[in-house]
Amino acid sequence: MNRVLPATGLVLVAALLLAGCEKPPPQSVQRGPRGTAMVQVYSPAALADAAVHNAAPEPLPPASPDGPRASQVYQNVQVLGNLSVAEFARTMTAMTAWVAPGQSCAACHNPANFADDSIYTKLVARRMLLMTQKINTEWKTHVGNTGVTCYTCHRGQNVPSEVWFKPLQDERMNTFAGNHAGQNAPADSVGLSALPSDPFTPFLLEDVGIRVGGATALPTGNRQSIKQTEWTYGLMMHMSKSLGVNCTQCHNTRSLSSWGGESSPPRLTAWHGIRMTRALNNEFLVPLTANFPANRLGPGGDVAKVNCATCHQGAHKPLYGAPMAKEYPGLLIAAPGNAQGSMSAADLKVIAPMATISTQAPAPAPAR
Repeated sequence: MNRVLPATGLVLVAALLLAGCEKPPPQSVQRGPRGTAMVQVYSPAALADAAVHNAAPEPLPPASPDGPRASQVYQNVQVLGNLSVAEFARTMTAMTAWVAPGQSCAACHNPANFADDSIYTKLVARRMLLMTQKINTEWKTHVGNTGVTCYTCHRGQNVPSEVWFKPLQDERMNTFAGNHAGQNAPADSVGLSALPSDPFTPFLLEDVGIRVGGATALPTGNRQSIKQTEWTYGLMMHMSKSLGVNCTQCHNTRSLSSWGGESSPPRLTAWHGIRMTRALNNEFLVPLTANFPANRLGPGGDVAKVNCATCHQGAHKPLYGAPMAKEYPGLLIAAPGNAQGSMSAADLKVIAPMATISTQAPAPAPAR
């Protein structure tokens, strides 16, 4: 009897330990050349949970494109005025469901005068429409033909669940205690690591060089610091968590900085995504700061900004690639202005060939 009780206890302890393990079998997807260990391993249970959150709503029934234009019937229609009245009403109805379900049109409009621009949410929504159009027309290098809609980020909420503000400056940075540089304060933004918790300001707002592997020895031209390397790794941690992937989604960990034939096509997509996010923050969101009330701003008075998680929310493709945008022609109209989705002259000077890993992989790839 005395021997049975200890044995039973061991079984119970083993059962408790195993309860914390994931159920097999995991699923794996090859992301790079054979033999490079560039494999993504997924938990079926985790994928099932993420699929519920990333389910796209059914499109509204189609509306006739014929008839008078919205700008001919309604006043002060500045963005979608070229749509038919029926399609305009359909788009407005969809936007309400995507962003303000339960609030109706009053979320943005003055019910007594829909042409009135006194409600700040209407001014913001107008700019967000222009931003959506620009993403769908000028940033195909990142979103492809799938595109985005208001729902991609908002998911039925007035404010997307994943936005960021600039952190307050460390009060001790000019004292004997020194500047912690945002480190050693584990944050969700960097996967609860000790890396700098704000990798967004240098790369998604400012244009700090993200490449940390110098081409020459110190100090002959190599100005990449350890601090900058930690910022870069902080952003990589954010991207990994936001997309639900690990480093091998884009990189061959034998040589993280190498492009050539050692990276997968998603790395080039991510390269454009970083630049797209920076452009959206600076062209559309930061200029709206004065339109928001104080309670909608961050602790330092800055506006909410976007990062990778804003759209992806744990999926390697937002909404797992559901092509919502094609159902709403008003969101696919080219916005005025110069294209921002192409490489600059400086970028073109440093591109290097990337081996074709899939039939859809682009030939050139940037080296930084």
